[in-house]
Amino acid sequence: MLLDHLAVAGETLEQASAHVEQALGVSLQDGGKHEKFGTHNRLLGLRDGLYLEAIAIDPDAPNPQRTRWFDLDRFQGAPRLTNWICQVPDIEASLTVFPDGVGQPIDLNRGALRWRMAVPPNGRLPFDNLFPALIQWQGDLHPANMLNDSGCQLRRLVVYHPDALDLAKVVGPLGQVEFDSGPAALRAEIDTPHGVRVLE
Repeated sequence: MLLDHLAVAGETLEQASAHVEQALGVSLQDGGKHEKFGTHNRLLGLRDGLYLEAIAIDPDAPNPQRTRWFDLDRFQGAPRLTNWICQVPDIEASLTVFPDGVGQPIDLNRGALRWRMAVPPNGRLPFDNLFPALIQWQGDLHPANMLNDSGCQLRRLVVYHPDALDLAKVVGPLGQVEFDSGPAALRAEIDTPHGVRVLE
């Protein structure tokens, strides 16, 4: 399992995008729409094959007739870093070893990109939505390789949770990801052209 990308949610895409741009001092690129979930996003390329997305419900999209991913149906308040997404080579196999509630694989596409993602039936991942969402890319295309170099690089992602030790044990060691006890939250420390910035 490898860290793939980070998601910042907002009540609107404009709010989510502005939150990222103000925190990091860089501009996001246009992303696209996710028809199966009625959402849309904007993107930021990070070094080391990672990226970041600002995501929100698309007000112009029809009701998807399903619970949206990233618990967006219940999202309220200020935009914030809400989810981290990990890439796995075989999503079916991964789901057999992780806790119940991680979800079932759904086939998705946007343009030439193809992927499978595990989405919980209620939209909310275990550990208060702080268990990583699982993604398996289909083919060789990956968003990080299609985005401009923003000059940004993830230094550290801290996952805070009251049961941080249990969460860390289930996830296992994972590069720049650290776990710490506290109220459920995410904190990303990112090297930018303007120095180290924090995104929460």
